[in-house]
Amino acid sequence: MTTHIPSPALESYVAADPGLDDAAVWAVEVHLENCAECRARMAEMAAPPLLALLDDVQVAIDRGVRSGPGPVRRHPWRRMVHRWAVWSVVPWIVTVLSAVLAAFLLDRQFPERPSLVLLLAPVAPLAGLAVAWSRRSDPAWEITAGTSRAGLEMLFRRTVVVLATVLPPLALAGWRLGMNPALWLLPALTFTAATLLLGGRIGVDRAAAVLGSAWVLVIVVPAITSADLPVVIRSESLPVWALAAVIGTVLTLLRAGDHQRAPR
Repeated sequence: MTTHIPSPALESYVAADPGLDDAAVWAVEVHLENCAECRARMAEMAAPPLLALLDDVQVAIDRGVRSGPGPVRRHPWRRMVHRWAVWSVVPWIVTVLSAVLAAFLLDRQFPERPSLVLLLAPVAPLAGLAVAWSRRSDPAWEITAGTSRAGLEMLFRRTVVVLATVLPPLALAGWRLGMNPALWLLPALTFTAATLLLGGRIGVDRAAAVLGSAWVLVIVVPAITSADLPVVIRSESLPVWALAAVIGTVLTLLRAGDHQRAPR
């Protein structure tokens, strides 16, 4: 249609005349998309009740804009929280704090038994890592995973939050028990790096479950049943833990591309 829409055809379109076939309706609508003059003519042909309704809607919208509530104030601290963590980690934080406290009290009560604080330290951050980057625990996972900052950068930010939550209570418990700080710090950092490294292949939550279960079954359960302190959490094992933490961190950085895809 190269000219303006004839008035009879436009009137039939406005009145939704069933006599107009699909081809005619399509031609009218295509022309209206690019012709302001015909759109103005069509507006003049609208029935008086429809024009009155549109006027009422416009007046109501204008009144609402002028007298309605102002925009919601955005707090910078809330944006910072969402960048670094998710609210779903709060129950985990409470659980970890309770576990560290219980381990500390048991160590004080039964000093002859293997230290539960040292046995808990390597796996203490793992649950937080799983919760902080999991589609099952983050309500905004789809939005977060689709952002340009998703991947290793966001995972590292949330890892920092997890470690900042776990390490202070472990440090306090270790200090009160007179432990060498490296005995709980190096294993915790090693398992954190291993979880991130393995998580790039199978997902952080799965990696945390695999490594945590392996530590409990291979180290914790035998230590508790035999009442013997495992060699892996003795002072002579510190060089091995330090080397493992460094290697795990370096490999995680080298495999940063594994985290550019959304976790499964």
